Amino acid sequence: MAQSSLDVMGFQHIINKSIDELDSVLRDINKKIHEDPELGYSEFKAHDNIVSLLREQGFAITPHAHGLETSFACSYGNGGRIVAFNVEYDALPGIGHACGHNLIATGSIAAFLGLVAVLKSNPSLEGTALLLGTPAEEGGGGKLKLIAAGAYENVSACLMTHPFSAPGNVAYGSCMASSKFRATFTGKAAHAAVAPHEGINALDAAVLAYNGTSMLRQQIKPDQRIQGVLLEGGERANIITPKSVLDYNVRGSTLGETKDLQKRVVKCFEGAAIATGCSVEFLETNTYADLRPSRALCVAFSEVMKGVAPDHNWTVGETPEPGAYSTDQGNVSHICPSFHGVYAIPVKDNAVNHTPGFTKAAGTDDAHKLTILTSKGMAGVGMRVLFDDAFAKNVKDQFEETQKAED
Repeated sequence: MAQSSLDVMGFQHIINKSIDELDSVLRDINKKIHEDPELGYSEFKAHDNIVSLLREQGFAITPHAHGLETSFACSYGNGGRIVAFNVEYDALPGIGHACGHNLIATGSIAAFLGLVAVLKSNPSLEGTALLLGTPAEEGGGGKLKLIAAGAYENVSACLMTHPFSAPGNVAYGSCMASSKFRATFTGKAAHAAVAPHEGINALDAAVLAYNGTSMLRQQIKPDQRIQGVLLEGGERANIITPKSVLDYNVRGSTLGETKDLQKRVVKCFEGAAIATGCSVEFLETNTYADLRPSRALCVAFSEVMKGVAPDHNWTVGETPEPGAYSTDQGNVSHICPSFHGVYAIPVKDNAVNHTPGFTKAAGTDDAHKLTILTSKGMAGVGMRVLFDDAFAKNVKDQFEETQKAED
């Protein structure tokens, strides 16, 4: 459909009205997810509650989709281009929804329902809205498994928004690549008092590796990150520790840069193994790619939000605003045009993401209202991808050019 014949204002009115009419349903699913947090790949209640909601709205839905117990897929449309909305709903251990995934889920569900309302308003419209359940974003790499299963094949655009404690909204933002691995040192147990000379201390290896990576931080770029935690370090002080385990996360501005930094980190571990006489084994857990946002989608979102929420600023610069976080949405952005808008929600005492204070903020009425605004923006962008041929071509062309330039 040409831009000249596209009833943008009329379609946006349908989107806004339909989402507003479903607000009680959206508040209910938001509350259920927030009040009953579940860890990655164990989001069974969230999965079942969302599936029930969609079925109550009359949709055919595939639960446990793409080989993942807590994923789902729901589509509506009449061929044409496909716009996907990602639904996250996993929490963090001990502190619940401290990254606001209850809000991410609510926003994507609302955007899907808003876009479907436009499709239902005129059966002759071509296009398909797709809602994807994407479990285990918090380190589990759910979207990596969905990508491998073909969940994003033929998707013309994939959209989601994310709440943050940042002072402002970011429509056009990137984030860091992240490579996670687990290192296991194996030594030899011995009585720490009677025969310490007969042991090989795996805890010493872990401490040496940790200290080595701490010293390495002096010689890395300002935007790079090395983070590690000791998972196992022995059972008793009077036993020479035979095994230690560490989890590490290495971040850089690009995937290639991150992998280069990881090689330097690994050398710290290998050196610690040599120094202590231990052996060391590495297990790659998952790798999150840097986020490559579609500028065309971001500009379109900013334009829609001028009508949806005129008092909210969503300016788009010439280059993406860098973010220090990582997400598996980055991997999605490498295979199809993607949008990952970041919006500020009110917090107390300067609480940031991944803290108990942010968990409380993510459950507030203000956070819900802000999320609903972003959902209207996403649906409006999705509408243009489906029905505006020139815009869709521009999105596709930009994506292909970015991929060539980056790769």
